[in-house]
Amino acid sequence: MYMPKRVTMVEVGPRDGLQNESSIIPAAVKIALINRLAEAGLQVIEATSFVSPKWIPQLADSSTVLAGIERRPGVRYPVLVPNLKGLEGALAAGAEEIAVFASASEAFSRKNINCSIAESLERFAEVIDAAKKQRVPVRGYVSCALGCPYEGAVTPAAVAAVAARLFDLGCYEISLGDTIGAGTPGQAQLMVDTVAKRVPLEQIAVHFHDTYGQALANIMAVLERGICVVDSSVAGLGGCPYALSASGNVASEDLLYMLNGLGIETGVDLERLVLAGNYVSGFLGRPSGSKVARAAGCTSGTVT
Repeated sequence: MYMPKRVTMVEVGPRDGLQNESSIIPAAVKIALINRLAEAGLQVIEATSFVSPKWIPQLADSSTVLAGIERRPGVRYPVLVPNLKGLEGALAAGAEEIAVFASASEAFSRKNINCSIAESLERFAEVIDAAKKQRVPVRGYVSCALGCPYEGAVTPAAVAAVAARLFDLGCYEISLGDTIGAGTPGQAQLMVDTVAKRVPLEQIAVHFHDTYGQALANIMAVLERGICVVDSSVAGLGGCPYALSASGNVASEDLLYMLNGLGIETGVDLERLVLAGNYVSGFLGRPSGSKVARAAGCTSGTVT
């Protein structure tokens, strides 16, 4: 069984996680969370999103957050942007890396960003081109890679088509997202295999939700295929505001525990990661969504 020697964990909790909270989290808490995640050794932390406050008021303080974090050497802090206006705001706030988000489902694209897949890719072409002129790297996301809340099944070929287009436009990496968390290991492998025919394997990442409890199994399955970049969310924060059945992302703590058990290097400290998850969970007034943190009674951050 093939396993990579090292996996890069991309932490999406501060953006993908907190945008799904019903309450508004103070910027100071977001800043403290991001700093704690960096202290834990995470090298890629998606900090926030420059979207209209009308649509996602939870991230209306994006400029304040980006300005307030303590940027550590070797740590990247990408931000999500939906359009040129978002890019302008991100650059003005000092963003050094951005991400764009397309869907493999036509219905989801229209419900989520009020345009077709083709229209969204035209929009992102402008964003990516403008970012490249500023020498700002762009990461691409493909949502609904293993199913859609409106259409149901999504074919691997549809996922590959969107991923290939984002890659051709200039995204350095494409993250394939199981937005509703319905995928299984065999489906995940087939999807990755299909995309890898059009996008280099080393430039593919995965982003799994855990609605059906399949996230870690799916990650294990695609690690066997050579995937070595995995998105996760501290304390299992998140979901999708446009997919009401979707529970949170796979918890970063649980992913790290599994990778440690496989002898795969990440550079991330589990105890500090648990502390970061407990910090934000405590503010939210609920236990951590990480099974690792809860199983060992890790309210103090001690992992045994």
